[in-house]
Amino acid sequence: MDAIKQVIKNVPEYTFFKTVDELNESSRELTEKHPDIASFYQVGNSMAGDPIYCLKIGKGSKAILLYGFPHPNEPIGSMMLDYLSWQLAENEAFRNRFEDVSWYIVKAADNDGAKLNEGWFKGPYTPLNYALNFYRPAGYQQVEWTFPIKYKTLDNNDPIPETKALMKIIEEVKPVFIYSLHNAGFGGVYNYISEDAPILYPIFEKAYTDLDIPAALGEPEMPYAVKFADAVYKMPTTVDTYEFYAANSDKDPAEIIGKSGTCSYDYGRLFNEKVFELVCEVPYYYNPKIEDLSLTEFVRRDLVLANLENMKSNYQKIKDIYFPLKEKIVIESPLKTALDHFIESADKHLPVQENWAKTAKELDARATVAEAFDNGPVSKTYKMLMWGMLRRILLLNFEKTGECEFKEAAEKVYDQMKEMSDALEGELDYVVIPIKKLVQIQLMSGLYATLYAIDKNS
Repeated sequence: MDAIKQVIKNVPEYTFFKTVDELNESSRELTEKHPDIASFYQVGNSMAGDPIYCLKIGKGSKAILLYGFPHPNEPIGSMMLDYLSWQLAENEAFRNRFEDVSWYIVKAADNDGAKLNEGWFKGPYTPLNYALNFYRPAGYQQVEWTFPIKYKTLDNNDPIPETKALMKIIEEVKPVFIYSLHNAGFGGVYNYISEDAPILYPIFEKAYTDLDIPAALGEPEMPYAVKFADAVYKMPTTVDTYEFYAANSDKDPAEIIGKSGTCSYDYGRLFNEKVFELVCEVPYYYNPKIEDLSLTEFVRRDLVLANLENMKSNYQKIKDIYFPLKEKIVIESPLKTALDHFIESADKHLPVQENWAKTAKELDARATVAEAFDNGPVSKTYKMLMWGMLRRILLLNFEKTGECEFKEAAEKVYDQMKEMSDALEGELDYVVIPIKKLVQIQLMSGLYATLYAIDKNS
């Protein structure tokens, strides 16, 4: 069997996600066993001052940059990178399939944020437990979206320390391929790539169909995403976001975008115009409706607008509990910074999306089952996440102050989350996808994309 196929097949049956400390320890052990092949070194510090590490394997002239936890609630890629790094170090036949390559592997780009998610890394893997232990940074504190950008009225150049660590690698090694390891929560598999690459589409499809995992064929994550093929989209940049806001709002797009920057691909092509980038989004939970293209009785526009209205209602309910207590909060945690940002962003972004939904011609058609499922149950799972961060904020302040108001509000939030969860359990009818399968999908997609990028840069 081909070395690549063998490596994909041999992914172990993981039962939990590794913590940041466990990932770093694995890298240290690898370099101690294989000092002639691998090195493990610090590339920067997090906002909290913790070291950010890079594992380098190989000594070739073509650099491959792979990084996990671009968003700290997305650990699947870190498991793939951990497995891949050991295979590269110990499997010479596999390593030799990639000629003249140096691998730069950052298993935890946002280690501070990852640690704030570790409460659910060992399970149980239910939407409720995920939401109760969830953390995602404010947009202007996300590794993936704080690379510098200057475009029309937008001029943001304030990368966070974690992003600076990746920038340093990009500037020094000028990678031919960048793999940013994201993952979704509920839905199906889909890919973002930096250019139209039809040779890869059957491979992407085979990666998930061979494992009986659905493609995401419902609503695209971003309404302005350019579709190359089923579940394959052109990688959106902040320029695309800017132009979408310009077309659907009277406000300056820079005002709506705020302090966020752009993505790693935008930065990477400043140093190598031929760089290729992949984002392979894989979900934790499965339901076959996410790829059902049969038509429903509903008009897609009505479902999209109803979903947006539900989002507004959800944020208002959060405000009703949160805002009366805001002045009494004494712990300025990353959780609070994030929640404040998402509430403020929703006030800016949702009206733009409503304007688009009211006029977009593509929404005139009847909705598919997949689109209806995306706008209904799937969207509801994401609405729980903001409630989870609010509860953690309230509990932190109760522990600090002993004020019963915080405890009572936290209990009210939990009741709301439990009610949402109970309703969703019936609607979703989901199964938890084995970590092994998710790692295999990201591994297969990434390895063949690596070969494509190497050939493109030869």
